[in-house]
Amino acid sequence: MKKDLLSLLDLEKTDFEQLFDRALQLKARYAKGIPDRILSGKTLGLIFDKKSTRTRIAFETAMIQLGGHPIYMSTQDTQISRNEPAADTARVLSRYIDCLAMRTFDHALVKEFAAASTIPVINALTDSFHPCQILSDIMTIIEHKGGYHKKKIAWVGDGNNVANSWVNAASVLGLNLVLACPENHMIKPEIIEAAGADAMDHVRFTTDPRDAVKNADVVYTDVWASMGEEDELEKRLAAFEGFQVNKALLSHAAPDVLVMHCLPAHRGEEIAEDVLEAPGAAFWDQAENKRHMHKAILETLILRNKTDE
Repeated sequence: MKKDLLSLLDLEKTDFEQLFDRALQLKARYAKGIPDRILSGKTLGLIFDKKSTRTRIAFETAMIQLGGHPIYMSTQDTQISRNEPAADTARVLSRYIDCLAMRTFDHALVKEFAAASTIPVINALTDSFHPCQILSDIMTIIEHKGGYHKKKIAWVGDGNNVANSWVNAASVLGLNLVLACPENHMIKPEIIEAAGADAMDHVRFTTDPRDAVKNADVVYTDVWASMGEEDELEKRLAAFEGFQVNKALLSHAAPDVLVMHCLPAHRGEEIAEDVLEAPGAAFWDQAENKRHMHKAILETLILRNKTDE
């Protein structure tokens, strides 16, 4: 049976650990100049409705470096733009390609594609979740902190798709996660309900950023207005006052705190310039690790699907 990656709740803890191990192995092999061509002859389709730098290039270079071939498709260049049913497009693409990564607005569209496809479908970002981002971010935490067990992770900012995926990861991995969001920008109740009651033993919500980052090993933030919310920016700038990740806020965290941001960053809004440009900052490792994690995801899903055929 084919496996999709639509949210991190699709994975078991062993799936996470296998992906971390494999991504780190692939990164080490790449650094040594050892080629991996395990997906030679395979094709990845990318349907992107939203703009992307890191996710798109990471998927494309990952597929190329594994010996495969990526095909980038904007929905405006396909019959989807002329109202072809998503299920019809999914069935046809399943006859052409070996895996599909989608980046779009409505999470229901990705689910519709996955339901009609015979190939693995990967959520490369929706308004609800960004699972691949968090997988590579935890990989970065493992590199910088030696692991994620017993580390306090603080989210400061909007209760958006990235934050939702952190809650999902915490649910499966038992992460010590605290999310500080303004009152009207908190994680939605259905996300918390889906995470399960057990997750709430180690996931906490607050409206106080200083409370969230107190003694935190990792502090994570993201833009205050995500793609599609730009017209709300002025209201959001007011709502998120006091939520900027800066040196004053980080003084409450652990001395060796790891600051993370999925990028692009808005300097002077959610993160201070001097924090983003601090020597040894992890942001660029985060971006690089997306490629290696995407390799691990593609290899796992495509080879598993071919084995099951």
